[in-house]
Amino acid sequence: MRTIVHLSDLHFGRIDEALIAPIIAQIHELAPDLIVVSGDLTQRARSEQFLEARQFLDALPQPQIVVPGNHDIPLFNVAARFFSPLTKYRRHITPQLQPIFIDEEIAVVGINTARSLTIKDGRVNDRQIEIARRELAAAGDHVVKIIVTHHPFDLPPGPQHHDLVGKALPAMRAFAICGADVLLAGHVHTSSAASSAARYDIQGYSALVVQAGTATSTRSRGESNSFNVLRVEAHHIVVERMHWHPEQGRFLLGATDAFEQRGNEWFALS
Repeated sequence: MRTIVHLSDLHFGRIDEALIAPIIAQIHELAPDLIVVSGDLTQRARSEQFLEARQFLDALPQPQIVVPGNHDIPLFNVAARFFSPLTKYRRHITPQLQPIFIDEEIAVVGINTARSLTIKDGRVNDRQIEIARRELAAAGDHVVKIIVTHHPFDLPPGPQHHDLVGKALPAMRAFAICGADVLLAGHVHTSSAASSAARYDIQGYSALVVQAGTATSTRSRGESNSFNVLRVEAHHIVVERMHWHPEQGRFLLGATDAFEQRGNEWFALS
């Protein structure tokens, strides 16, 4: 079994400082096999914010898979936004925009969905989809295959469908071919875990879609700060959603969702 800590939407530059020491301590207690950060490390892509994010990441265990979000592209510096949108991200966080982690049990591929031409929305392109498909296919069928993006491929029913990543349907069809099991994302600052079957009617295939809330930002959207802990093994995944409780000064388990794989489809266990 592998333990994955899934953080998102850190937004350094607009964080609750009271959360930083507790979340670092608790993640070390969890002793994860991998940490995933699904974008928006900064609030406005400023150098000092990236440096704060870098310090935070350095305080967490390794290995890590990190992808950028739309807030990691400069908003007001127009020249930087269009000609060097992720220069500071590459300098301070990682030069890899499609990072990969593979071991005996999991294969994890990150995809950059942030784009200069939009303020909020994200997108994947054909080349990114093909790289992810090829890497996951080569990993073999014995591992649990995971995609990490900032913008989600799926969300629970509601008004947030416009937040889905562009070209989601062709990407999902490619992921079905290579057998992607789990899609981790953030962006909307609310947590959830569900099968993709309700939105994507792909014969004989569904993935487990897991959203993380904002781990450290004050930009809450009706949900307390949170992060996910995934207990991953072949054909069985448990998602633990950890929520901040200021009165206790730590994150406590808020919900647990269990899923099992039958064939190439993931189902929630009651």
